[in-house]
This record gives sequence, C-alpha cells and structure tokens, in this order.
Amino acid sequence: MKNLKKTRRIQIIVVAFAALALSTGLIGYAMRDGINFFRAPAQVVAEPPSEGEVFRLGGLVEEGSIVRGQGETVTFNVTDGAETIPVSFSGILPDLFSENQGMIGTGTMVDGVFVASEILAKHDETYMPKEVMDALKEQGVYKEPDQPSG
Repeated sequence: MKNLKKTRRIQIIVVAFAALALSTGLIGYAMRDGINFFRAPAQVVAEPPSEGEVFRLGGLVEEGSIVRGQGETVTFNVTDGAETIPVSFSGILPDLFSENQGMIGTGTMVDGVFVASEILAKHDETYMPKEVMDALKEQGVYKEPDQPSG
C-alpha cells in the first residue's frame, strides 16, 4: 500500500512538472513577437531587418537633422556614433524630443528609411534608456552627463 502511494505521488509530481514546462513553453512562444528590444543603428546596418518587420530603433537624434515637413511629418537621423539611419515620423513628437537626445522609435524599414509609428524621448536632462546607454558605451561614444556642482 505504501509503495502504491509513493508511486502515485511520483506520477503526480512528474505530470505537474511536465504541465509547468509545457505552459512555460507556450507562454514564451506566444510572447516571442511581444518582446521587442531596440536595435542600435549599427546593428540595423549590420543585420538589416526583414521586409515589414516591426522593431525598435534606439540612439541619439543627430544634430541639425530635424526637418519638419507637411503637416505633422518630421524627418531626422538617429545615430549611435558608428552608423546613422534616417527616420520619418508622422505624428506629434514628445515635448522632450530634441537634437542630441536619446530616443527609441517603433516602426519598419522602407527603402532605407525607418518609418516610425511611435517615438519615445528621454524623460529629463540626465535620463537615457539603459539599452541606448549600453549601445553607446559599446560603440565608445557615450559621454557621462555633467554632474551638478554642489
């Protein structure tokens, strides 16, 4: 009788672990398109995205590159210090969007231009998304923000 209970307990544990592994795998499979890390311009140039692929592009807005077109259309360049990618965006830009500032955009590549559907800008004068900061450090162009004297 004890042997039967022990066998039954082991069977239940094995089935529970199998169900847990299966559910984890299914959740990961379902989220594979939802997990959307950004790419630096150098990564986009080195490994171009497939046609129609939606991805996030992150870097600094290149100085002197912002051009306001018809209506709400804005074009500018995003750089990571190594490569530069032209960006086109139709919509209202965040208030803190400006040259030499960090940004991350979501969109697709069309004929060599990143067509953004969403633009996120930095939050304050010292904030930079961690991914952008890491990419800039990797490229050797990251500059620490000026520390306030105090």
